Amino acid sequence: MKPRITPSAVLLLTVPPVLWAGNAVVGRLVHEWVPPMTLNLLRWLIALVILLPLAGSIFRPGSSLWTCWRRFAVLGLLGVGLYNSLQYLALQSSTPINVTLVAASLPVWMMLVGRLFFRAKFGGRQLIGALLSIAGVLLVLSRGEWRQLAAMHLVPGDLLMVAATISFSFYSWMLTHPREPAEIRGDWAAFLLAQIAFGVIWSGAFTAGEWAIGDRHIVWSWSLAAALLYIGLGPAVIAYRCWGAGVQRAGPTIAGFFSNLTPLFAAMMSSLFLGEVPHFYHAAAFALIVGGIVISSRH
Repeated sequence: MKPRITPSAVLLLTVPPVLWAGNAVVGRLVHEWVPPMTLNLLRWLIALVILLPLAGSIFRPGSSLWTCWRRFAVLGLLGVGLYNSLQYLALQSSTPINVTLVAASLPVWMMLVGRLFFRAKFGGRQLIGALLSIAGVLLVLSRGEWRQLAAMHLVPGDLLMVAATISFSFYSWMLTHPREPAEIRGDWAAFLLAQIAFGVIWSGAFTAGEWAIGDRHIVWSWSLAAALLYIGLGPAVIAYRCWGAGVQRAGPTIAGFFSNLTPLFAAMMSSLFLGEVPHFYHAAAFALIVGGIVISSRH
């Protein structure tokens, strides 16, 4: 099928940014109720339970999953374990707007990781685009005060989100070099479930460490239960499914622009639910990041 933009593709590619923005807002809302590593583990356990009826057969003896379990272990670490754990940890001290804006610099880190570790080559346009996007991230980190960059006091959450984005860059590059059996690669539920299964193991280890090094507790309530159900079903399962179908229809280049709608939706939701009014530098940073991505994506 030749990639083309259609109303259905627009809808499919708009749903994930909305859900991912909601994930950042919910993560901020519940940050005092549940520790970040524990939140990530609970999220993916819910997603695991949801997907088991759809693709649980991949765990049967003799399944092709076991021939490439090491690859799925790494994918689960980078995409499920590290990225999401670091995001929830970042939301302990940063805001959903800042977190999603820093995450919007993903194409820049994709270029750097690709060049350094996957021998990818980029031209002058990509370099200019990268500089613009990095400027956008620096604008967020400096809270709009360029003069303070030299003596900037960084919020730990902003740096954690940079680390999370780098982790997801490695994850994304691994996806561009498929080595999975067609039996799993061609089934979105099986492909996602295989990653989640190993990701849950990593997340469980991180959670065990979290509880071992500090006095942790969970404030259970119906509000927390609803939040867990949302992040387990929406951003983890529905968003991945819509994203995969949308990319197939519109192509990865067009889809990449839709992913950067996440900060916009996060700003709107933060204003509605958290009372965090966006500042001018958020809009300026978003424009720089998107401008950089547009330039980088042109041939």
